Amino acid sequence: MPVFRIQHLTRYTYDRPVRESINEMRIHPFACEGMEVLMHELKITGNPDLHVYDDYWRNRTAIFTLREPHVEMSIDSRLIVRTKARNGLPLHLSTGRDALRTDIGHELKMLELMRPDTISKQSEIDAIVTMIDQPWKSIAAMVQEVSQYIYQHFQYTKGITDIETTVDEILLHRGGVCQDFAHVMLQILRTMGIPSRYVSGYVCPNQNGMRGIGATHAWVEAWIPQWGWGGIDPTNNIWVTDEHVPLAVGRDFGDCTPVKGTFKGPANQQLRVYVSVGYEDGNTFEEHNEVRMQPVAGAPAPPLAQSNQQVQQ
Repeated sequence: MPVFRIQHLTRYTYDRPVRESINEMRIHPFACEGMEVLMHELKITGNPDLHVYDDYWRNRTAIFTLREPHVEMSIDSRLIVRTKARNGLPLHLSTGRDALRTDIGHELKMLELMRPDTISKQSEIDAIVTMIDQPWKSIAAMVQEVSQYIYQHFQYTKGITDIETTVDEILLHRGGVCQDFAHVMLQILRTMGIPSRYVSGYVCPNQNGMRGIGATHAWVEAWIPQWGWGGIDPTNNIWVTDEHVPLAVGRDFGDCTPVKGTFKGPANQQLRVYVSVGYEDGNTFEEHNEVRMQPVAGAPAPPLAQSNQQVQQ
């Protein structure tokens, strides 16, 4: 049962003072089997009051406001967790469509999580589904095959996508990062009628070459009959292990964004993100990510500007 010490520092800077910054955070650990939170500390510029609640998807969510003028805002999250892997793998289960229909029933959230988005390139998704979706295969086996297909046919490449990249664009690029792979996998699984959800968090392997290590990461959970939510990471083509630390779940990245908000003022902004993962053997992984936000164009500038989070790697 490994213990991880994770620091996630988000810092916004502005080229002139802004005010009334209203922000929403989903950087509390997700309450789930297999993870024990030993410590979680948040330090925010101005020490604002937090309104904390569980959202529609059961994510621990916090809202705060900085009313006074400021040229910088930082959110420093420090987390210590102990994780353990679930026994066995859902791949070993032989349950299929009949068991899946029984599990889903008329559960509203499950039905919502099995509805694919409307996209222009749905025919490409349908072609992938035709190759994989066969009546004699178990749900777990098909989920594994979708992950393997994405891993083999999509190139892991940073910098060609952003938080607004659509599934159509990812299919065109045939590449991207973990956030993009998760969105493609969700579209395929939902086209197959398998409830699935986006997961935001961290992946914390200690120098073993996995992609997305240390950075805010994304993967998928699919509903496996007689098992429950089975986490799978298409970026690395593995079922989720005790090295994955979840923060939030939802239909897509928009439901799980670590930090998002708005502010008042005609300012341009810059976002810097620092993530470090400390391991029990004393090793530490660090990653710095600088995101240039879209400048506020023209004068006078609009009173509200969007403050988005970084692409998950």
